[in-house]
Amino acid sequence: MTTAETDMPYSTLGRTALRVSRLCLGTLNLGVRTSKEEAFALLDEALERGVNFVDTADQYGWQVHRGFTEELLGEWFARGGGRREQVVLGTKVFNPMSDRPNDQGLSARHIIAGCEDSLRRLKTDWIDLYQMHHVDRSASWEEVWQAMEMLVAQGKIRYVGSSNFAGWHVAAAQEAANRRHFLGLVSEQCVYNLVTRHVEMELIPAAQSYGVGILPWSPLHGGLLSGALRKLEAGTAVKSAQGRAQVALERHRDAIGQYEKLCADAGLDPAEVAMAWVLGRPGVTSVVTGPRTIDHLAGAFRALELRLDDAFLAELERLFPPLGNGGPGPEAWAW
Repeated sequence: MTTAETDMPYSTLGRTALRVSRLCLGTLNLGVRTSKEEAFALLDEALERGVNFVDTADQYGWQVHRGFTEELLGEWFARGGGRREQVVLGTKVFNPMSDRPNDQGLSARHIIAGCEDSLRRLKTDWIDLYQMHHVDRSASWEEVWQAMEMLVAQGKIRYVGSSNFAGWHVAAAQEAANRRHFLGLVSEQCVYNLVTRHVEMELIPAAQSYGVGILPWSPLHGGLLSGALRKLEAGTAVKSAQGRAQVALERHRDAIGQYEKLCADAGLDPAEVAMAWVLGRPGVTSVVTGPRTIDHLAGAFRALELRLDDAFLAELERLFPPLGNGGPGPEAWAW
């Protein structure tokens, strides 16, 4: 195991020329599991250390009210100092923002209205990456792309991404965009970590084929891969004691136990190992990390420098095998 002293590396977002940091600051926890001032301190620290990619969504902060997190980011941008100019800003549209029937989904009306509302909350004139938070099975791609084209032409968004799409959704969306001579999708944000690897079967190959960058979210699976068993025994578990991590722990308890021992024997932090593994996967442009503290952010930076050797990676494959044990996808089958 070796570490390398490096400055923040950047990647181009999919097939675009836009350069984004390999770590993307996710904002799901900001202002909800942190105070406002703690959130601002995290954002400032990330920006100072070279993170130029910040991800949010219109619905984030729903625990207070929908749109709360965008409002918080808008306050941070308003502090000046070139904050907005330095940030590649991503937000999302799809989820219900009220009980009104047209205040959700991917109708042209909601895409355009949702963008206007996000711009107002974020106190900015443009969104760099406007992402569809989920596919809308009732909306045609012609309607979706007409709305996105209008927003691009108006200068309100620069690029379009997707989130939680299947491989065939990416293909259908991009083929429709190609027919319209529109750039289409440049990124797909999906759940991807050691215990959740289904995207390797078709989504990532589809994205790579179309030049769509992969932005994994939940690289620690809600804290499951951050030393959950050790934290539970010590009574210090927060996220790893709830939500998807709690559900998955019962199914993966034996593997998680072996994983934590493997990391301990190597003198490595489980959260940093899990993050480093995702950062090293093919097709990954930037990993969305959602720290609650400066220490969590520092751990993400250490993961960026961590190099896992072949023997260690082989043990991870044994503990968390890919679907089909990593065999070829259907198109590679020989008959």
